[in-house]
Amino acid sequence: MKENNRFLKGALCGALAMLCIVAAAGGIKKMAVRAMPQLSVNGAENKGEEFSEEKLKRIRAVIDSMYLRADEVEEAALTEGMYKGYVDALEDPYSVYYTEEEAEELMQGISGEYSGIGAALLKNEETQTVTITNVYEDSPAEEAGLKEGDILYQIDDHEITDEDLNQVVTWIKGEEGTDVRLHVIRDGEELELTAVRRMIEIRTVESEMKDSQIGYIRVTEFNKPTYEQFKDAISELDGQGMKGLVIDLRSNPGGNLDTVLDMLRLILPKGTIVSTEEREGKGEEYTCDGKQEFNRPLAVLVNGYSASASEIFSGAVQDYKKGKIVGTTTFGKGVVQEVIGLLDGSFIKITTSEYFLPSGRSINEEGITPDVEVEYEPDEENEEADNQLDKALEVIREEL
Repeated sequence: MKENNRFLKGALCGALAMLCIVAAAGGIKKMAVRAMPQLSVNGAENKGEEFSEEKLKRIRAVIDSMYLRADEVEEAALTEGMYKGYVDALEDPYSVYYTEEEAEELMQGISGEYSGIGAALLKNEETQTVTITNVYEDSPAEEAGLKEGDILYQIDDHEITDEDLNQVVTWIKGEEGTDVRLHVIRDGEELELTAVRRMIEIRTVESEMKDSQIGYIRVTEFNKPTYEQFKDAISELDGQGMKGLVIDLRSNPGGNLDTVLDMLRLILPKGTIVSTEEREGKGEEYTCDGKQEFNRPLAVLVNGYSASASEIFSGAVQDYKKGKIVGTTTFGKGVVQEVIGLLDGSFIKITTSEYFLPSGRSINEEGITPDVEVEYEPDEENEEADNQLDKALEVIREEL
């Protein structure tokens, strides 16, 4: 316990130069390096009860002497739980403590790359089954013979029961060049497939040409590779004679700030894209030079799960009247986080500022209200039917 107490003090007291990432609801992330100010273990004066090592020792003594399953207690789990609880007490849904393992997952999401097999999974919470929903082209999963619809029930020696999906993903990921055995059920038959892990670049952009020469680009999140994928998609559609464009950001939770800024610089005129403001009034302004302004009919599709960077994108398009926003009101995530390293590989993500759209408006807890509101209506007779996309295409056709 003494070593853990010393670490807690060191983590809270040190004047450190750290790698910081500005993050949002799934979130806005920007790489930066800055020196953190001197912090106090007990916090500022009059901010509540001071941290007490003696109280912590008493709690631990009660656990050791009276807890029914004290022999099952893991020291590391208690310590990590303390750190998590400290941050959770802020009651801010976007401020989070990450263990070293969780931090590695976070960094992989930011980079858009990971060592794995290249397949998407979905867990049914009622049946506790894990299904393969997508197999990436030219991936280890495809080479191993994995197919969409396969039910995954065991990974190496790990039988899947009621584990969280993140745990299942952790079992699949691993060191590049190593094997992973995947046990699946396909059409009632049990199969064992072996894949060789390698670095996978997450594909976040899909595109195609719709009728009337209207381009369609779906962006599932904003990570580092997304900008190049988006730029290439526009170039390919231009080569096919694109006359208008629909950008689909539905259920896109956000991502890298630099990425969404670069993407918007392919769309917007000269001016401010977004600005941020910290609690002391300081902030930053991000601008566009307007040299690559998109001057054809444009529609952006959003829904209630479009958050953070998606709202920066759709809100800036709306403010500059560069296109019509179609769908339902977005999530309303307009605050910014920084992810701060704590030397042992763990991180804290904490809310530090608010962002404002070109018009100066904040969308936090408000969201972006579409110019053309249309609820999604599933068609039981046609699973591929998409009335929201149909409406966005209609909006473009009216402007051609």
